[in-house]
Amino acid sequence: MKSGFVNEEVPTGIDIKKEIVRLKEEKDAIIMAHFYQTNEIQDIADFVGDSLALAQKAAKTDSKIIVLAGVHFMGETAKILSPEKTVLVPDLNAGCSLADSCPPDEFKSFVDKHPDYTVLTYVNTTAKIKALSDIVVTSTNAKNIVDSLPKNEKIIFGPDRNLGNYLNSISGREMVLWDGACHVHEKFSVEKIVELKEQHPEALVLAHPECKKPLLLLADFVGSTAALLNYSIKSDAKKFIVATESGIIHQMQMESNDKVFIPAPPNDSTCACNDCEYMKLNSLEKLYNALKYEWPSIEVDETIRLDAVKPINRMLDISHKAGL
Repeated sequence: MKSGFVNEEVPTGIDIKKEIVRLKEEKDAIIMAHFYQTNEIQDIADFVGDSLALAQKAAKTDSKIIVLAGVHFMGETAKILSPEKTVLVPDLNAGCSLADSCPPDEFKSFVDKHPDYTVLTYVNTTAKIKALSDIVVTSTNAKNIVDSLPKNEKIIFGPDRNLGNYLNSISGREMVLWDGACHVHEKFSVEKIVELKEQHPEALVLAHPECKKPLLLLADFVGSTAALLNYSIKSDAKKFIVATESGIIHQMQMESNDKVFIPAPPNDSTCACNDCEYMKLNSLEKLYNALKYEWPSIEVDETIRLDAVKPINRMLDISHKAGL
């Protein structure tokens, strides 16, 4: 078990999906999956959503066990909101390059240099970073939260510089930005997307605001994962180039099976789509073992949790008032 997941082969001959459902019901567990998980995990989950929706669900669920099929910071967020529940992540090695780009000690020094600033941090951070924050945001609610603050408010935003720059551009703010980024969204190739547009001139480009500015300028619509999904459902267009982690295409295709979704390629010429290596560490086998052994579980130091839950609750409160 030192590997970060239960390293035991699933017994041969069993129907793993049926066994997962049986264990879930036996243990009073809920399976929550992020849009970037594999298709088979999304299909077996009780709830699929983006970071905001997962946090909202974790805060409200009555289940004794939350199985968070996503990455580590998502499991931490669920544990912060529901400390009395057991929170399992199928593979503890499922980290986040964006969270890693913001070491707590360095970020604290950065905050200390701006003592009269309001600290907004993206949900893609560790519990320690959230504990240093005034309000947590997701890509779904970031604009609403920024707009909720006085126009003369001095703001630090971290850790994603691309999302921060995008928010500055659409809000007229001059937030001070931490210099972090997501390895998935940084790798998209503008040149290859232009080539795709030439091949599919009728296709609309959908982009996540974690992408670099040149790609966002190219996009027909910029929004959070959930916003991109909703846009693809409501749009009259029949073809889309999707510049975010390719896992969302499964939901897009299920909701609009008459439409074509083309994953935007990264700079790596060997790849046709762009996957998060951490998200894809989870598997049905690891999910089964996590439920069976109720491990690996997420633990958050109580002192840190008490500091971290305040900015998360502020996020949830502002989101609720905004109808998100």
